[in-house]
Amino acid sequence: MSWNHNWKKGIIGIMTVSMLAACSSNDTSNEPSSSEGTDYNKLTLAEIEEKAKTEGEVNSVGMPDTWANWVETWNELGEKYQLKHTDTDMSSAEELQKFAAEKEDATADIGDVGIAFGPIAEDQDLTLAYKTSYWDEIPNWAKDDNGDWVVGYTGSMAVMTDKNNVKNAPTSWADIKNGDFTVSIGDALTANQAQFAILAAAYAFGGDENNIQPGIDFFAELAKKGRLTSIDPSVANLEKGEVDVALMWDFNALGYREQIDAKRFDVTIPKEASVTSGYATIINKYSKNPHAAMLTREYILSDEGQENLAKGYARPIRENVELSEDVESLLLPDEMYENAKPVADQKAWEETTKNIPQIWQEQVLIHVK
Repeated sequence: MSWNHNWKKGIIGIMTVSMLAACSSNDTSNEPSSSEGTDYNKLTLAEIEEKAKTEGEVNSVGMPDTWANWVETWNELGEKYQLKHTDTDMSSAEELQKFAAEKEDATADIGDVGIAFGPIAEDQDLTLAYKTSYWDEIPNWAKDDNGDWVVGYTGSMAVMTDKNNVKNAPTSWADIKNGDFTVSIGDALTANQAQFAILAAAYAFGGDENNIQPGIDFFAELAKKGRLTSIDPSVANLEKGEVDVALMWDFNALGYREQIDAKRFDVTIPKEASVTSGYATIINKYSKNPHAAMLTREYILSDEGQENLAKGYARPIRENVELSEDVESLLLPDEMYENAKPVADQKAWEETTKNIPQIWQEQVLIHVK
C-alpha cells in the first residue's frame, strides 16, 4: 500500500464496519482459543521475549513495508529477536474478517486498523489483550482499558498548497473560505480522509461529531462558488498541478510533498481547529505466535519503533517519546497542533458518518461544477 491511498484502510466506509459487526459479532464468543484463560498482561517483558524467540515468527496484516516505514521495524525485530516476518496488506474490515473466518487456523498474528475498528474487534471477541510497558504514556482516548487495542501513531487534518498555483498559502479555515483558489478533499461519499476533513471544518465553525452541519455548509459555499473540485488529491494529480489546495492527513501531505518536490508545497495544520485520529494494533486472539505479536506491539511503542513511524511522517502516539533531530525535522512543528483534537464522541461520529454520503450528495455535490 503506498501513500497515494487515503490513509490506508480508511476508504472502507463506516457502513462496512456496521455490516461486519452485524454479520460476525457473535461468531467467535464461544469458540475455544489458544489464549483462553491466559492473562498476558501478567507476563514480564523478559518472559515475552523468551517465548517470542521460541515462536520465531510474526505474521501481520495491513502493515506492509511501504506504509509508515514499517520496514525498519520488521528488520529490527528480525535482527534483535530473530523473528521472521510476512505481511498481507488489506483494509481494516478485511483484517477483522480474516481473524473471524480463520479462528484456530489463524495465519495472522497482528494487524493495524483504523481506531474505529479497535472496539469492533474487541466486541467480536477477536483480540488478545496486552498493554505493553509504555501504557501510561499513551493518551486515554488512544487505548482500550485492558489493552485489546492501542493506537501506535496519529494523523491530523492538514492543508497542502501547491505554491506554483497559489501565491499566498492558506494557514487557516478563514484563509480557505476567503480565497480564490480551488479546494480538493477527495470523495466524501466513501473516503475516510475526506469525511474527517468535513469534521475538522465543523470543529472550526462551531460544530462537533453530533453536528457536522457547519462543515457541510462550509464546503457547500465553496461548491456554489465553483471552488470545490472533484479532482482527487493524489500524488499524480498534485504532481501535474491539477490541485491548488488539498485537505488531507498530515503524514499523507508530508509524504506526497517529499515524493514530488519538498520546496513546491506548503503543509500546515489550520489554525482554528483540526481533528486528530489514529491507527491501532490489534493482536489476534487466535494467534499461533501470541508472544511474538505482543513483542511487536511492545517494539512499535518503544523509542525505536516510534521513531521508525516518524520516519514515515506519522506522529508517534507516546506523549514522552524523544525523536532525534533529523527525524523531528521531518514532522510539522508541535505548536501547529495546539488546536488539533481527537474525536470526543467516537460512537456519535460513527453514527454521523453513516449519513455523510446522503448529506454530501444533497447539499454539496449538487453545486459542484
